Amino acid sequence: MEEESGEGMALKSWNAKKIAILAGYAAAAAVLFSAPMFISDFRLNLLAKFLAFAIVALGLDLIWGYTGILSLGHGIFFGLGAYAMAMYLKLESTHGKLPDFMGWSGLKELPLFWRPFESFPFALAMGILIPALLALALGYFTFRNRIRGVYFTILTQALVIITTTLIVGQQAVTGGTNGVTGYTTILGYSLGSPDTKRVLYWITAAVMLGIFVLCRYITASRFGKVLRAIRDGENRVRFIGYNPAMYQMVIFTISAGIAGLAGMLFVLHVGIISPSMLGIVPSIEMVLWVAIGGRGTLIGAALGAVAMNWAKSEFSTAYPEGWLFFMGGLFVVVVVFLPKGIAGLFHIRKEKLRRFMPAFLSQRGKLVSPKEGDGSLKQG
Repeated sequence: MEEESGEGMALKSWNAKKIAILAGYAAAAAVLFSAPMFISDFRLNLLAKFLAFAIVALGLDLIWGYTGILSLGHGIFFGLGAYAMAMYLKLESTHGKLPDFMGWSGLKELPLFWRPFESFPFALAMGILIPALLALALGYFTFRNRIRGVYFTILTQALVIITTTLIVGQQAVTGGTNGVTGYTTILGYSLGSPDTKRVLYWITAAVMLGIFVLCRYITASRFGKVLRAIRDGENRVRFIGYNPAMYQMVIFTISAGIAGLAGMLFVLHVGIISPSMLGIVPSIEMVLWVAIGGRGTLIGAALGAVAMNWAKSEFSTAYPEGWLFFMGGLFVVVVVFLPKGIAGLFHIRKEKLRRFMPAFLSQRGKLVSPKEGDGSLKQG
């Protein structure tokens, strides 16, 4: 009877915890979707851009935080998605005419590979597929050959250099260093209209929440457990019969597709994409978002992206000459005092509650605490 009572109390506690988590998610979603009612159009546009960055951070956390693969080239996948959407927006703004930068470069007709991007569904699909296929190709040749660690990181940086150099060199079809800009409408709606901006914000918020749910499903599934096992001991995973390279290729491809999706949303809010936005520095910043937010925690990755970009925006506005020092100091403080990132604060609070508060009280008045990992109990 005592054991059954303890198990019942543990089940009730677990259900209460689950309800509290769901309530927290619902509250966060409510705040996001009601933001247009409380902030200005300028701030709303900034928040939408930060949410696009949060989507990148979620995808990057899948491969780095949960699989142990450090990529310093995610700016490329982000940029390819952004260019795909920018090409559609540019062609819509010209109403079938040759884009201005092509005319300045001496082209007389639209290149063949640009023509399919007159279709919004095609551009949307390519914004996800092109980064995903590039990641799949890179992963196939690296993970199968067991290229890991710093060597894989160097390869991703080399990919960044090659891609940005190619984009800059092909100015006639890519816009070169100036990038692609000058769009005015999407599907016939003005991008400058406050109503359109609000709708695009809601779409971005919905996509971010959807990607969060997807990532949480992946990490909680058996597939996610294998990813964490690969992170903690790849050779052991291989010895028990799994093929780590296959799992790494799949998650790297998914992560790149998520980054491409974020890039498309980013262009809609910013109105420009250029090679400087997908270089080495932006790729490193993406890793910093995850590290500062909390590697291996999806909430931490999203919070890190929003918080860091918000801090960057505020510091650069208030202190235009010294904001880099503030940002550098913030990085040092987080790395030294919060090695688990922002999400580590919640972990510390949780551990303190476990240490100083009894979890359950049995019928005899004895302290009972839940056994780690399951709902069973042991008497104290």
